[in-house]
Amino acid sequence: MILILDLGGKFSRYIGRSIRESKVYCEIVPYYYSLEKIKAKNPEGIIISGGEPNEIVVKEKLDKEIFNLGIPVLSIGFGSEIMVEAFKGKATIPAENDYEYLKIKVDKDSLLFNGLDEELPLWMNEEYAFDVVPEGFNKIANYKNKVVAIEDEERKLYGVKFHPELEGSDEGKQIIDNFLYKVCSCGSTWNMDEFVSESIKEIKARVGDKKVLCALSGGVDSSVAAVLVHKAIGDNLTCVFVDHGLLRKYEKEQVEKVFRDEFHINLIVVDAEDRFLNKLEGVTDPEQKRKVIGEEFIRVFEEEQSKLTDIDFLVQGTIYPDVIESGMDGKVVVKSHHNVGGLPEDINFELLEPLRQLFKDEVREVGRLLGISSDIVDRQPFPGPGLGVRCLGELTKEKLDILRDADYIYRDEIKKAGLDKEIWQYFAVLPNIRSVGVTHGERTYKHTIALRAITTKDAMVAKWYPIPLDLLEKISTRITDEVEQVNRVVYDISNKPPATIEWE
Repeated sequence: MILILDLGGKFSRYIGRSIRESKVYCEIVPYYYSLEKIKAKNPEGIIISGGEPNEIVVKEKLDKEIFNLGIPVLSIGFGSEIMVEAFKGKATIPAENDYEYLKIKVDKDSLLFNGLDEELPLWMNEEYAFDVVPEGFNKIANYKNKVVAIEDEERKLYGVKFHPELEGSDEGKQIIDNFLYKVCSCGSTWNMDEFVSESIKEIKARVGDKKVLCALSGGVDSSVAAVLVHKAIGDNLTCVFVDHGLLRKYEKEQVEKVFRDEFHINLIVVDAEDRFLNKLEGVTDPEQKRKVIGEEFIRVFEEEQSKLTDIDFLVQGTIYPDVIESGMDGKVVVKSHHNVGGLPEDINFELLEPLRQLFKDEVREVGRLLGISSDIVDRQPFPGPGLGVRCLGELTKEKLDILRDADYIYRDEIKKAGLDKEIWQYFAVLPNIRSVGVTHGERTYKHTIALRAITTKDAMVAKWYPIPLDLLEKISTRITDEVEQVNRVVYDISNKPPATIEWE
C-alpha cells in the first residue's frame, strides 16, 4: 500500500490513478495526517503530492518526522520543497505558474530512472529548482544548469521538481512505477478480481442475516453496488428506486426491466415526483438543491424501511471522487455529493458503501466481473440529484420536461453517430436563459439548451470533446424542431478544471 499525502490542488488524484493502474493499492489522506495514523497504515511507501506553494500552513502542519520513519518517500513539486527544507536545503519558488514539457537529463543509475533514457520529456516549470542540495542527498536530474531531482539512496528519500503523474508522459508513468516496484518493492496485488471476492466476504461478515436497503438510481455506481451486495446477501437485499421527477426520458422503465427481469433483485419503485418538486420549490442555489434532494432521498428510504422489517443498512454507490470532491477530512468542498455531503445528520441507517475506495473505471471493471451487461456498466454517468443539477434555477416540471426531451435527442444522435463509446459523458443542460428567435417568420422568446461532451479517465480532470460540426448542426436542428420551447442551442467547450463536468 502507498500512502499519498495531499497538499491540495489536483495532483494527488493523478498520482492515485497512476498507482492504481499499476495494480498497487493506495490511499489519499490530508497533509496533516498524524504520524501515528501513518504508522498504523503501515505503507510500503509515501508520496507527498504537489500543491500550492503559498500555503504556509501546509509546511507547518505536515509532520517532518515522516522522513525519519524508514519508509521510502517520493516528494513531488511543492512536496519536494517541504522535504528539502526539512534537511536544511533550499528550493526556488517560481514567480509564474507556467508549466510545459521540458527535456530533463537524468541519472540512469538512480532507481527512480532505471531503465529510462538519459533525456526525458517531463512536465515542469523551468523556474523550479533545488538551489541548495541538503547534506546526504545526490543530484540525479537537471534541466540546463538547474538541479531538478535529488535522492538520499540510503534512506530512500526522493525529491523531484517535475510532475511525473500527469497524463501525456509515458516516462513519468515509468518513474512512478520505478518508485513502486524498485524502491518500495511493491507487488502488483491490487486487482478487481480480488476486490470483488474480498468485498463479498466483508459484506457477508458485516451484514450477516440482517436486511439491507439499496438506494438504486440506475446509474453505474449504484447498479454495481447493488449487484455486488446482492451477490453477498441475496434476497436480504431490497432495492428502492425513487422516481423523483429528475430522471432522464424512459429511465424508470429501463431500470424496472433490468433489475426485475434480468437480475431478479427485489425492487420497489416509488413515485415521488410531486413530493420532490414541492420541496424544491423556490430553491435556486445549487448546493441547497443537492442538500434538499439528498435529505429527501433519505426520508423516502426511511419511510420504505418502516414498511419493511428489520432493515439496518443502506447501500449507496459512493465512489472515491465523490469522497474527495465533497471535502475529504476537512478539505475544501468542490461540490456536495448526495452520497457524501448531502446526508442529514439524523440518518437512521448504517451506511454500506462497498465502492467507496474505487475510481470510476475500477467500478466499471467490477461491474463487468459481476456479469452486468454493457448497457449498464458503460452507460452515461448520471448524478444522484439527476436533472436537478442540469436544470439551472428553480426546478419546475415544465423545465424538466424540456430538458428531458432535448437530452434524449442529443443522446440518440450521438449513439447513431457511433460516438457513444468514444465520448465519456455527454448530456444537455437547461441554463435558465431565454433569448429572442424566429420561427415560421414570427418572433419567439424561448429557452436555450447547452450541450456538454467530455473525455476523461477518472472524472478528476476532463477535456471537452470536439463533436463534428455537421453532427452538432443535426442535433441542434432536431432539438429546435422537436422541442417547441427551445429556439437556441449552444455547445460547452470548457475543460475541467476550471469548470466541473456538471453545471451545478
